[in-house]
Amino acid sequence: MPWNNQSGGGRRGGGGGGPWGQGPSGGPHQQPDLEELLKRSQDRLKQVIPGGTGPPGLLILLLMLGGAVLVAYFAFFFIVRVDEIGVVTRFGKIDRERSPGIHWRLPYPIEEVRLPKVTTQNITEIGFGRGVPAESLMLTGDENIVVVGFVVRWRIKDAKKYLFNIQKPQETVREVAESVMREVVGQSNIKPLITEGRLKAEAAVQKLMQEVLDYYGAGIAIEQVTMQKSEPPAQVIDAFRDVQAAEADKEKYQNEAFAYAGKIVPEARGEGERILLAAKGYQQQAVAEAVGQTARFLKVLEEYKKAPDVTRKRLYLETMERVLGSAEKIILDGKGGQGVIPFLPLDQLQKRKEGGN
Repeated sequence: MPWNNQSGGGRRGGGGGGPWGQGPSGGPHQQPDLEELLKRSQDRLKQVIPGGTGPPGLLILLLMLGGAVLVAYFAFFFIVRVDEIGVVTRFGKIDRERSPGIHWRLPYPIEEVRLPKVTTQNITEIGFGRGVPAESLMLTGDENIVVVGFVVRWRIKDAKKYLFNIQKPQETVREVAESVMREVVGQSNIKPLITEGRLKAEAAVQKLMQEVLDYYGAGIAIEQVTMQKSEPPAQVIDAFRDVQAAEADKEKYQNEAFAYAGKIVPEARGEGERILLAAKGYQQQAVAEAVGQTARFLKVLEEYKKAPDVTRKRLYLETMERVLGSAEKIILDGKGGQGVIPFLPLDQLQKRKEGGN
């Protein structure tokens, strides 16, 4: 294997080993192509030396020195990029961590370097893009089937746990995400999942996933869970839409009924209050009239006791005045009225009756 593919003798994205190969966890032990290396060094040296030739002993010495420098560099130093963190193991045991830059180490197999990318956001898709339809079919709490597709965005928060506590991080995140989503969907009804309850479901999945991964000691931080789709299966989507339309009509009619009740009930209450007030007014009027009549009677009784004849005559005259006051009267002298034929004025009575109506 060429040395320029060793990335400083470290292991990237889970690989590792020294300048001569991948190490015990990255594949079989491999020897470098020394002939190819010497040939390249000779070609470069010929370009540097004027005339392209030199003493054979000097050329071999320079080649050996160059090879020794390269071997020492790849054997004793490694580079950590800005998006990585270096985890150095000594005889398989974690020894230290190194931040971005050039660092020293002991040659393989004494020490091995792993370089996980801790700032890169990883994306795991569940429910679409893999050609596995059953992965997106989930059962809701109200015994409906819903098609769910979602995306999980995560990063490495603890390189040591990430490298040594879980074997397949991508598969672990996928399996945990699918399991947690099925649990959350199984505790929810289908209507909130496809409408306003999606944000709540996403937050619940993110929280529960983080708890499970922390329990495993995975060293992974879940940054976001986004539901890309949430809908009934294609076979029943038309019937589901009909049910949704019926529920919308139900809510519409209920709102109209509530609005009518809100209008008619206050009117009825107002009418009831008006009748009660009128009855109270009539009661007060009747009581006042009765009290007044009683007081008048008592006054008349008091005067009657003082002068019975005068009071009796006055009562008679007042009664006749009330009775005859509004009646039409014809007074005939007993003597001068002889020969007058009495008659009933039917035309006047008819006019009075019509006028009264």
